[in-house]
Amino acid sequence: MSESNVKQLRRTRKGRIVGGVCSGIGEYVGIDANIIRIGLAVATLFGGIGVGLYAIGWLLIPEDGRTESIVQDLIGKQQAKKNDDVWQQ
Repeated sequence: MSESNVKQLRRTRKGRIVGGVCSGIGEYVGIDANIIRIGLAVATLFGGIGVGLYAIGWLLIPEDGRTESIVQDLIGKQQAKKNDDVWQQ
């Protein structure tokens, strides 16, 4: 099985309204992104958890065309900075 046939969860640019989280999840799962948006809106109205879930998705799901998420990129930069600091001592 080649890498191109593997389905990957990504924040999409097509159908994006804010960060592409709902459209990416919808494409991955195979349902309309608007259903996910409605679910997050309901979750936001009843307790506010929808905003937190969206933010977590935005941080952890890589954008289309990238291999690393925002969190992975930040951790990698921190590790590189620590390695540079060790070598400068």
